[in-house]
Amino acid sequence: MGDMPLEQLKAYSGSSPKPEDFDAYWERALAELERQPLDYELVPASFQSPVAECFHLYFTGVGGARVHAKLARPIRSSADQGPAMAMFHGYSCDSGDWFDKVAYAAHGMTVLALDCRGQGGLSEDNQPVKGTTIRGQIIRGLDDPDPDKLYYRQVFLDTVQTVRILMAMPGVDEDRVGVYGCSQGGALAAACAALEPRVKLAVSVYPFLSDYKRAWELGATTSAYEELVYYFRWFDPNHLREEGVFRRLGYIDISNLADRIRAKVLFVTGLADPVCPPSTQFAAYNRIAAEKELLVYPEYGHEYLPGLSDRTLKAFLQL
Repeated sequence: MGDMPLEQLKAYSGSSPKPEDFDAYWERALAELERQPLDYELVPASFQSPVAECFHLYFTGVGGARVHAKLARPIRSSADQGPAMAMFHGYSCDSGDWFDKVAYAAHGMTVLALDCRGQGGLSEDNQPVKGTTIRGQIIRGLDDPDPDKLYYRQVFLDTVQTVRILMAMPGVDEDRVGVYGCSQGGALAAACAALEPRVKLAVSVYPFLSDYKRAWELGATTSAYEELVYYFRWFDPNHLREEGVFRRLGYIDISNLADRIRAKVLFVTGLADPVCPPSTQFAAYNRIAAEKELLVYPEYGHEYLPGLSDRTLKAFLQL
């Protein structure tokens, strides 16, 4: 799969359409979220640490879903306030082990790591939709008459609710809250920062969910976007509805949300990424108008990136 040279990537703004009512769509979604309480339940985790308290946290998301996250908070006086991070995981996975959360807590940060609905963790996906519900979450809700049934609309709102819960917690300075994630998590970090302007820092690493049409044009059969090929093969084999499909996906395209971001952004990409093609990532990065920094790994793809964990920790310690 070929993509663009770096200089072209830096000028590329995307090829996917943006729905005419995009802003109204998200304002309506955020208005729904405003009606959700910030109440949550804490259940002590079996894993504990000398430097952090560890809990399973449950809240009720939009549509009544029971949503789970892992909370690790530093052991300190409840009167002391410090920075905090919302952490988002990769596609089909879960919030992961406690180790990295505790590592941040050891540096004085409260961490809340979300499980995406219906993926590898404990969060429910309770929303009925019309149309296919297999072979991927991008296309979940794509054929429902109501665009509000798109799976990622609900997950994007869950990220905002996660951050708002975090900001309201004892021991958290609401003016020092950031978001972090890789792949799907990188997309969710960008979406959350776009939809909650109080987020101060977003670290987005090779983000997914961006510029769907470009991903499909590059040949998505071996990438994270392979469900687009599946969808067209089974539900629109002659591409009679192609324009409408990509326009509907525009509601959940982070490249269309990127200009709403007000946080400082650390954006990380590998130029040899076959999973989330670099041009799809740059379609989002190039639309960010806020303060931003681009960290490029020319020989790396969708994989471990040396030095990034240390760089990320340093960025969050400067909150």
